[in-house]
Amino acid sequence: MKARVFVTLKPSVFDPQGKTIADALHSLGYTGVADVRQGKFFEIDVEARTADQAFHVASEVADKVLANPVIESYRVEIPES
Repeated sequence: MKARVFVTLKPSVFDPQGKTIADALHSLGYTGVADVRQGKFFEIDVEARTADQAFHVASEVADKVLANPVIESYRVEIPES
């Protein structure tokens, strides 16, 4: 079963890479872009019988390995097959 994990910086943490991307977009004429926050995306193959089990495993992996809980938040999705 596939699990998707999205990791982003918490809103209170400055995102220098996002700021650089936003500045580049403004210089290219995309003045309507107000802000950019960058993050990481992981797709994990989980051996699980149910979506709830896959969600639990992916959440545990995200919490322990993929995200730094001090400065990052994460969201786990289990897409329908």
